Amino acid sequence: MTTLEHAGAAPPTGVPAPAPTAEHGDPYRAFRDELFAAGLLVPTGVDGLYLRSEAFESIVRGIDAAVSKMAAVEAPTVYHFPLVVPAGLLERTDYVRSFPDLIGVLDSYAKGEAGYGDLLAAAEEGSWPQHLEHTGLGLCSAACHPLYPTLAGSEIPPAGRRFEIFGQVFRHEPSVDPARQQVFRQHEVVFVGAPADAAAHRDAWVERGLSLHRRLGLVVEAVVANDPFFGRGGRILAANQRAEALKIELVAPICSADQPTAITSANCHLDHFGTAFGLRLGDEVAHSACVGFGLERIALALLAAHGLEFSSWPASVRQELGW
Repeated sequence: MTTLEHAGAAPPTGVPAPAPTAEHGDPYRAFRDELFAAGLLVPTGVDGLYLRSEAFESIVRGIDAAVSKMAAVEAPTVYHFPLVVPAGLLERTDYVRSFPDLIGVLDSYAKGEAGYGDLLAAAEEGSWPQHLEHTGLGLCSAACHPLYPTLAGSEIPPAGRRFEIFGQVFRHEPSVDPARQQVFRQHEVVFVGAPADAAAHRDAWVERGLSLHRRLGLVVEAVVANDPFFGRGGRILAANQRAEALKIELVAPICSADQPTAITSANCHLDHFGTAFGLRLGDEVAHSACVGFGLERIALALLAAHGLEFSSWPASVRQELGW
């Protein structure tokens, strides 16, 4: 297998043919097993947590570069955010109330040398986590969320502000579906400004996303999303989201043609983050909107559409990825 040095290098010539899987009744597990057999993903023993091969990363780099090329015309401010955030951010963004089953926080040992013996004894029994304490840190739930605190209390110019965000995301959602990974990457383009401009940003990026995916040879369509918000109040949130068409997902078949997977989403937040973080546009609260490209999911959609042998991919797709 050829090793890539950067996104513009020649792609791998291919991967070994996957071994047959016994799990033909489960298309999600079957595709994951094919990816394992081909060495594109490497199991860790935890569903949804995988090592990624250089070949897989070559696809991700190509997608990343294609999105940045589209975003460059807007001259956005670019940020790269880490996976770890202040845990309080999960509260201020309302993620704790909406998706408590997906969040993660970090614990660490803080009792000093005096309690070290107890920790070692607990480690022998496998009960050592009970000796850890909350660090005040959490795991990022959406790549753009760390942006808004950096703008807190700021006055947004009349033309608004545009950002390009690279970030890692954690969601505690173990699954055999290879597209539902617990740690993954989002490449987002965000707008903060006037309500009409935020809506226009979302709509424009729906069209750009559709165009990119179709140039990559994917069968994709835009659908109104219906997120599974948590609890009784979640049904109201989901109904409002659907009725106002606040979130549009671009879906493509990966493991199932009948149940296509969201690979990109475009969202109007209205004044949610503007209110939470004090973002002003003159006398009004600023609105925001974003588009998020799920890099692993797009890569998997490409593998499902074009096969695991890269040399057989259409030349136009390879060119779009910069190979």
